[in-house]
Amino acid sequence: MKPFVEPDHRFVTRVARHPAGFTMIEIAISLAIIGFALVAIIGILPAGMSVQKENREETIINQDATIFMNAIRNGERGLDDLTNYVIAITNIWTDYEFRRGPVSPAQSVWYTPTASSTTPPFPLTNGFRILGLLSTPRITPSPNYASDRGFRSNYIVAIVRSISGPASEKFPQKNAAVHEMALTYRMLPAIMPYSWDYYDPSWTNYLDQRLYTPSTNALEISRRKDFRELVKQHEANLHDIRLTFRWPVLPNGIGNGRQVFRTTVTGSLAPQYEFGFTNIPFALYSFNPRNYVKAQ
Repeated sequence: MKPFVEPDHRFVTRVARHPAGFTMIEIAISLAIIGFALVAIIGILPAGMSVQKENREETIINQDATIFMNAIRNGERGLDDLTNYVIAITNIWTDYEFRRGPVSPAQSVWYTPTASSTTPPFPLTNGFRILGLLSTPRITPSPNYASDRGFRSNYIVAIVRSISGPASEKFPQKNAAVHEMALTYRMLPAIMPYSWDYYDPSWTNYLDQRLYTPSTNALEISRRKDFRELVKQHEANLHDIRLTFRWPVLPNGIGNGRQVFRTTVTGSLAPQYEFGFTNIPFALYSFNPRNYVKAQ
């Protein structure tokens, strides 16, 4: 057995160790992978921004619809702040005579915060005027109803700058460039008596000749008369409100956004006139949720 001999550390050779690194090929492959990822991200970025913009617009429309729906169905007063957002209101109307159809071509009358096409001028200077015009029923009696038994068809269109949204776009901001960035939409209110849409006219036809020949069906005639009275009361005190929103309003037309809100309102809907403007061609209308009228 050989004796143990301790090594002489003076003659031990130390080998230098250098840290490992990436080669040029590995760096090139990494850059290629990052490039493909960036192309994919940049490609879907516009789609993501478009979806975000559409969601923001729908949120604004939902909030503004709640404001207008509550204001119309409650007959609210004092909402003069609407003058800062309602840009214009137009009524496209046509007169009809009973059993004759339209007796005049479609005409229009418009209102803005500073002017109108009516005589005397009737600008949108307060909330009472704005809500009064927006509450105009789709069908109103003809001005010559006593003689022609006709009616007037009203088609109301309002151009509105969004009430909801960033505070920088709201009053007292008057910079036109900032206002152009706000969402502008078209609102079409339609107010109709509830029974017009949900009752079959034959249910109230107590003059049907089949009820009188060969013998009089007194029970069915009585039922139809009673139901006719019920329908008349519904027509006077129960209304269907539909608000249709189209957005955004663009210089060359209207965008693809569309949403409809509906509700039913109980109470009378009566024409009203602002003090000093009893001779304007179109009356203002307002719901009275706590008042009911007996139809004649």
